[in-house]
Amino acid sequence: MIRARMLALLAAVLLLGFATPGFTATWEIDPAHTTIQFSVRHMMVSNVHGQFGKFSGHVEGDETKPAEARIEATIQAASIDTANEKRDEHLRSPDFLDAAKFPTITFKSKKIEKMGEAKWKVTGDLTLHGVTKEVVLDLSDVTAPIKDPMGNMRAGAAAKTTINRQDFGISFNKTLDGGGVMVGNEIAITIDVEVTRKGRA
Repeated sequence: MIRARMLALLAAVLLLGFATPGFTATWEIDPAHTTIQFSVRHMMVSNVHGQFGKFSGHVEGDETKPAEARIEATIQAASIDTANEKRDEHLRSPDFLDAAKFPTITFKSKKIEKMGEAKWKVTGDLTLHGVTKEVVLDLSDVTAPIKDPMGNMRAGAAAKTTINRQDFGISFNKTLDGGGVMVGNEIAITIDVEVTRKGRA
């Protein structure tokens, strides 16, 4: 279930706010100021929240053509954290992420569309649990680049999406005595991302 959140984070990277004409820039995710979170229904009564602690990603493109940018991100599946070690071990097991067999979750953008002021839609391929499916990330709060006290250019954004874990072959569940199931299929993913510009060509 957790696998999806990671994807959101990568998408957010895309909006780094290209500004200088004629240059190709590379922006990298700042892990210290980025969170990839998710939530899933538990026993039909509450939502369990978690996040991934280890990930990387970058956005590359001509600063005058943000819709043609390329976004890629990788999440370490074993870094899943729901604040309960026993549950996290189960999520890393073959019942769910199978982190030993599929150690990474990846996202690669295919299309970026401007939807309004500081809003974008990013379509790309999410590979989770060895299965690749097309997903759409809704980006908002895309900021213009600013210079930090150390002289680095930074930008940020938020991304949201929802995936169905069954689409990625993650089907483990248990039926409850009173009806319903232990774990929901839909996973809501929320990403707050901050990126720094690393170079221009």
